[in-house]
Amino acid sequence: MLITYIVVATFIAMFAYIILFMVRDAEKTIANPMNQRQDSYAKYIRRGSVITSDGVTVAETVKDEEGREKRVYPLGSMFAHTVGYSSYSMSGVELSQSFVMLRSHAGIKKKIKCDLKGEKYPGDNVVLTLDYDLQKAAYDALGDCRGAVIVMDPRDGRILAEVSKPDFDPNSMSDVMDNIMTDEMEEAAPLLNRATQGLYAPGSTFKILTALEYMREHPDWQSYTYDCEGSDVFGDIGIHCAGDNVHGTVDISETLTESCNTSTANMGMHIDMNKLHQLAETFLYNQDLPYDGVYSASKFNVDGTSNRNDIPQTVIGQGTTLVTPLHNAMIMCAVANGGNLMIPYMIDHVESVEGVYVKETKKKTYGTLLEKRECDTLLPMLENVAREGTASGQLGWKPYYVGGKTGTAEYDNEGNCNSWFIGFAGNSSPEVVISVVVEDYSTYGISGTYVASCVFDTWYEKFGQ
Repeated sequence: MLITYIVVATFIAMFAYIILFMVRDAEKTIANPMNQRQDSYAKYIRRGSVITSDGVTVAETVKDEEGREKRVYPLGSMFAHTVGYSSYSMSGVELSQSFVMLRSHAGIKKKIKCDLKGEKYPGDNVVLTLDYDLQKAAYDALGDCRGAVIVMDPRDGRILAEVSKPDFDPNSMSDVMDNIMTDEMEEAAPLLNRATQGLYAPGSTFKILTALEYMREHPDWQSYTYDCEGSDVFGDIGIHCAGDNVHGTVDISETLTESCNTSTANMGMHIDMNKLHQLAETFLYNQDLPYDGVYSASKFNVDGTSNRNDIPQTVIGQGTTLVTPLHNAMIMCAVANGGNLMIPYMIDHVESVEGVYVKETKKKTYGTLLEKRECDTLLPMLENVAREGTASGQLGWKPYYVGGKTGTAEYDNEGNCNSWFIGFAGNSSPEVVISVVVEDYSTYGISGTYVASCVFDTWYEKFGQ
């Protein structure tokens, strides 16, 4: 009898696995570039196109003069890291949606015409959440600098733009691969998607979490003041404000507005590092991100067992803390969306060649990272950063609602730094969020705030009026 139960249980487990595979894993398995089953689909179906949310084709299959199919990318490197490439293995959307684009839901009349002409059926098209105009604005603003930009709608998680530089032309992958091992290419790492995989010290953008933890631990936080003299010593660590600027007496809002390092370090010395560590992990440091694409996990190492000399640098976003532009965008999205983090996504829907929807992505909530009342406290402070503080040079005069946090993160002992901006814009409430990092600001002089300004202006011209 026991053997009978074991056999029955085994068969039930096998059927359950088969069902799970068909529902959850089949497309990923078939999409694997090592899976030769794709070749059989490609014999009968012409790979579908990749299209932006505003109707711009960014990847398509055409025939050359000899009638051979060729995958082309009309906009070259502008969408390189997101759309990816389909030769020399695959990457990006070309990889994740490979199986989808090798299926055809064309109408029966279209299929009959193809049969009569001896042509392949047209594959389904993938429509992205990316907006061409926002992508171009981010791409152009970043210019020749290295860095990344990611733009999201905090209300539903749609990724509206994603740019990484240095980039590459997916139309010329043979040239890219021929030179990928040269010293210049290895140093530039053009195939690395810095928006999701680049790890950077967050700099002063981390002060949002430091201030939040201080306010949580100190119910009387509104009475906080600190006399900034441009520099101070905490434990054995000397902390300087940018340019040794003397900010005078500041409260918490003014600390963020002026990005006062010494005041933030002072707050850090009066908070529980175990609780700050817990807060960082609530905001997805050291955690898996709710994101289907390829990404690097952010790192936060300091806790109650750490040396207290680690605290001053950590709370101002230096030290060993590392974050990706994607993750920083998600943090700002939670603050901008009343505390609720929506799961980021880039595929809006799949449609047949006639435009009939085959599959549509539904927005999903990851969870609540902070309370709405905390957001209502932080948002005006971040608006002050844009109107009166460190971002006011680029954003202070804008005709739309705007806020955010600048960051200047040193990456060596010689004063070289990366420039950050994370923030939001909208008509009367946050409707779009951006995260920008520009590498080596001290050399190129292009700030994250400048890039954000260009993107916000484009958003306002297209959606905000």
